[in-house]
Amino acid sequence: MQVIISCWQAICFLPVSWHGPLGRLIGKLLHILASKRKRIAWANIQACFPLLTSSEKQKLLRQNFNCLGDSIFQTGSAWFWSDLKIRKQIKYEIKGLELLKNSGTGLGNLLLFKHSQHLEMDARLLGVNAEMYGVGRSHNSPIMNSLQNKGRLSSIKGTADKNNPRKFIKWLKEGKNVLYAIDQDYGWESSIELSFFNKPAATITTTSKITDMTKCNLLFVNSYFQGNKLILELESINYQGLNSAELAQKINDLMEQKITLHPQEYLWAHRRFKSTMGKEFYK
Repeated sequence: MQVIISCWQAICFLPVSWHGPLGRLIGKLLHILASKRKRIAWANIQACFPLLTSSEKQKLLRQNFNCLGDSIFQTGSAWFWSDLKIRKQIKYEIKGLELLKNSGTGLGNLLLFKHSQHLEMDARLLGVNAEMYGVGRSHNSPIMNSLQNKGRLSSIKGTADKNNPRKFIKWLKEGKNVLYAIDQDYGWESSIELSFFNKPAATITTTSKITDMTKCNLLFVNSYFQGNKLILELESINYQGLNSAELAQKINDLMEQKITLHPQEYLWAHRRFKSTMGKEFYK
């Protein structure tokens, strides 16, 4: 594993002009070799885009794997590069950054974002430009978990496990910015069945509990590539008057809307519907 990580670090320090072609090459290889990931992504694409023709779905799948190849360099750069190198080498624009200043309210900001395949770079760029904290989950591999934590702490001030809410709730009460990606299937413990791409999906409702406890501002971060430039757009989510299920559905709808604009960049290889449609859906 350490040899693989060392090789990964090395290729990420190749000239940036090499990253795109090499990423696409790796993506094409993974499209051939990563059969399980391909099967999951294909099932999700078929379910979420029923109006596309078969050839259009196949094209989207290939594009998705090209983005997967790119993500190897994007994640590595986010974890291994210095802030100075990030600023000099990555073309990006953050729209709505002023929303993190809280207008003097002293309230924290809970920033929801989707699982784009470049989400590690998204988080790093936000961390370079504002004091950020993050919520995530531990990696199954201790070596990768250590690498992940070290990489994320390159510019994020602290991380909390999603199963340790007291830690990030404290941050929000202190007026801090906290990143939280909630668009995955985490089982039924904190979830209810709601609609996602017109399919039943286990959806967590903890967002409402967090906002009730902290009175924080709720923001959404949409990220996508415009040519070679990574765009991050921050917008406020009005949650006043919504119960936990209504807010969770509103977030699902917003996620769906943003994903549809750039579907090739999304993490379709996650088994998003495993709790509602069964694990056999992905066989």
